[in-house]
Amino acid sequence: MTELIGVVHVPALPGAPKNGLSLKDCIRLAVADAKALERGGADAVIVENFHDYPFRADAVEPHVVAALTAVCLAIRSAVGCTLGVNVLRNDAAAALGIAVACDAAFIRVNVHTGAMLTDQGVVTGRADETMRLRRSLGAEHVRVMADVLVKHAVPLGPLRLEDAVRDAVERGLADAIIVTGGATGLPARREDVETAVAASTAPVFVGSGVTAGNVDAFVPPAAGVIAGSWLKHEGSIGNPVDPARVRQLREAIDRRA
Repeated sequence: MTELIGVVHVPALPGAPKNGLSLKDCIRLAVADAKALERGGADAVIVENFHDYPFRADAVEPHVVAALTAVCLAIRSAVGCTLGVNVLRNDAAAALGIAVACDAAFIRVNVHTGAMLTDQGVVTGRADETMRLRRSLGAEHVRVMADVLVKHAVPLGPLRLEDAVRDAVERGLADAIIVTGGATGLPARREDVETAVAASTAPVFVGSGVTAGNVDAFVPPAAGVIAGSWLKHEGSIGNPVDPARVRQLREAIDRRA
């Protein structure tokens, strides 16, 4: 079955420039979104500190790890679907630690291999550190889902998508590949998804811009989709998750299965 992963965009956490809520309220809103995603038919939810911008290029502060752990534990207690973690911009070690503490099944890593030029500067993949940490924690069950040529970024030099995919899977040992458009809410190109599927021995997911109206362009060949913005009320990223929109996307995916 094609997997639908819904995104929980956690409100700006304490310490973030845009923070205006207590941690308790951040948790309450995040849990409400997770419940709405599950109610609409999502197979999994991925929790990310989406509103903590400007993001750190790599490691976040300890209080961010603590806060996200509290959020994930609350969600884990509230829903039965699969749980994932993404610590922006690229703190795979923190995401993996949170996943182990909260019984999450996967993490998302924006730059797992190679290097990308972003608004945070140069973000460098640390596949060697991430996979060794996973092994040392006995957490091989936690999937590493790796973006390739991730949104809001450009490679430092010429790089073919198929080569980036092979590097992430064969040399970086990623368990799944994520293909995106150029920015949040922008869809990937179908030809990019097809190229990634042809190059990868791991499942390929579409990670941005998926809607009930365009999912036919991606499923198949994609093994699943990660959806966030469109699942909110009126499709506005600042609004709560709308279970009816989740259901629309779920039904659109199932019609393609």
